Amino acid sequence: MIHQLTEMRWVESAATIAAAAILCALLIVILRPLLARYALARPNARSSHTTPTPQGGGIAVIAATIATTCIALYLSAGTPEPAGRLLALFAATVFIALLGAADDIRSVAVMPRLLFQALAVAVVIHALPADMRVVPSLPWWIERTLLVIGGLWFVNLVNFMDGLDWMTVAEVVPITVTLALIGAFGVLPRQDAIIASSLCGAMIGFAYFNRPVARLFLGDVGSLPIGLLLGWLLLLLAANGHLAAALLMPLYYLADATITLLRRLFRGEPVWHAHRAHFYQLATDRGFSVAGVVTSVFAVNVGLSALALLIVIWPSRTIETAALAGGTLLVACELFAFTRGRQ
Repeated sequence: MIHQLTEMRWVESAATIAAAAILCALLIVILRPLLARYALARPNARSSHTTPTPQGGGIAVIAATIATTCIALYLSAGTPEPAGRLLALFAATVFIALLGAADDIRSVAVMPRLLFQALAVAVVIHALPADMRVVPSLPWWIERTLLVIGGLWFVNLVNFMDGLDWMTVAEVVPITVTLALIGAFGVLPRQDAIIASSLCGAMIGFAYFNRPVARLFLGDVGSLPIGLLLGWLLLLLAANGHLAAALLMPLYYLADATITLLRRLFRGEPVWHAHRAHFYQLATDRGFSVAGVVTSVFAVNVGLSALALLIVIWPSRTIETAALAGGTLLVACELFAFTRGRQ
């Protein structure tokens, strides 16, 4: 029975990825002329591009993710998780996407933006079952508060790191493929494995248009809701007893963004202003090509995802400790190489 379920999930994940990729690519083809006319991203202090480029590809990514997930759940057999939880997630995703679109078109002030993002994250966290815990030793209200703060950071984390062609693709695809694989083994709930597969396919469909030199960017309309969806999926993995795996997969993004933020805070810089202080940005300033940076980040993320998959399939304290140590070393070497630059 387990073998049959696993095989069915493999087929379901593959079909969902393919459908989402095709739908996203078609939507981009339709939307791109409008985006080129009304949503140009002009170079600023943070930019790695030098010419105005259409942004807003995230509209297609999020639309394809939500549509493919709903269609897959409708067509496939079995009973999905409570519909209210999915509705809360997708409502918050659309809300944050609209907020990102407003910021793409006309900059939204920092505090209102953060407050609206926190509201969306709080709605998603509130939709979790009351008995779902990540760290049971913490009081319930403290854990929920920390989850909202962590979710808010993750939403902005993807946005901060989306500063290079293919960078978000190099992060999201390995993570979502791994989550889909974990779902195929029956570890992650089926509904959430379908969400991961849909997001993976949508990012693959977007990747063709975002390849260096990019003809289309995600925009905040894409990076912010992608952060929410990824954070949700990783939270559910952690709540299912795999906190180490949930931390391993996004470890490069977490390290680069968090260390950069702390360094800027210590220097007294306004952290809400555009900048080029991320490690991957320093790498391009110090001799790495864009393709070289994203290829290296992709390889690191594949390694981190493989370690995460290993400790999910063969749970063991020894393997988990070794995987965390290996993942930390891998990310540290990547950050050091980017800081050092090409010799």
